[in-house]
Amino acid sequence: MKAGLKLPEVTFKTRVRDESIAGPNPFRWQDRTTADYFAGKRVVLFALPGAFTPTCSTYQLPGYENGFATFQAEGIDEIYCLSVNDAFVMNKWAEAQGIKNIKVIPDGSGEFTRKMGMLVAKDNLGFGQRSWRYAAVVNNGEVEAWFEEPGLSDNHAEDPYGVSSPENVLSYLKEANQASAA
Repeated sequence: MKAGLKLPEVTFKTRVRDESIAGPNPFRWQDRTTADYFAGKRVVLFALPGAFTPTCSTYQLPGYENGFATFQAEGIDEIYCLSVNDAFVMNKWAEAQGIKNIKVIPDGSGEFTRKMGMLVAKDNLGFGQRSWRYAAVVNNGEVEAWFEEPGLSDNHAEDPYGVSSPENVLSYLKEANQASAA
């Protein structure tokens, strides 16, 4: 993936709250497409190996959550966190992390991640197929800027983090906005 390319069209299987459903689990299935998430918006998409994992839970997700207002001030409409986890796991992770601003996207089957060229084996950690860590600024479904961690490969011995950090993406946005204002 790189700047200038369109995101792949897929349908995500999500779970959404539905107050008409009684009981302890008032959620229903709702299909959402790539267009539903990205059409007509400028967003930050960041993808990571797994919900509830240390780097993702300690740095990446909280960093984007805590910086949400700053991202909005730089022209970002939404921030999405995507992982090759199902909707149940992604929703529980967002709840456990106290997430209010970031929207989680479940790529349970890995279809979007595979079409992005970011699906890797993490069998060395017992994870199976997962997303490589990356971030992108996406404008109306087209990649404006791409931030991929180094070393993309199956069963990588390390979990690089820095290129896709909220601080790095925010730095790009500030520079891009300054350049367009000049």
